[in-house]
Amino acid sequence: MKTKLSFLSGCIALLSFAFVCLASAADTKIEQTLRDLDAQWSAAAGAKDVDKTVSYYAADAIVMPPNASSAKTKEAIRSAWKEMLTSPGAAISWKATKVEVAKAGDFAYVSGTYEETMTDASGKPVKDRGKYVELFKKQANGTWKVIVDIWNSDLPVPTSSPAPGAAERK
Repeated sequence: MKTKLSFLSGCIALLSFAFVCLASAADTKIEQTLRDLDAQWSAAAGAKDVDKTVSYYAADAIVMPPNASSAKTKEAIRSAWKEMLTSPGAAISWKATKVEVAKAGDFAYVSGTYEETMTDASGKPVKDRGKYVELFKKQANGTWKVIVDIWNSDLPVPTSSPAPGAAERK
């Protein structure tokens, strides 16, 4: 009886270990898939390909750019990216630094850093850098699409003008 119990315990432990290894391998594969997908997306934006850039979003995605309203429709998302990518002197790239996959394997987030250059009203190049978070959802067809995208700058807010409401607070 003791031998059977010992054998059964060993089998359970071995199966548990195998399951953990399989789950870990699946997570690693999803993580690499998302890192590759994110790099391809950055390359599309870097090439100023608006259509390819917006193709990474799900139909119900929400994009939350800095200092602007959220874009909640395909048209609004496309318009926001078109404005960013076609503005004079525009250049953008980003790189994932972390990918976290939900245990169920159907959601993941990717976070990282970005660099962007734009031309200001006087024609001077303005460089920005910051961080981002993207929430990916596995689609019914097995592909991954972004459902939430948000980024913000690491640079301080310019202090050339007073903060809104500053005069009223004096």
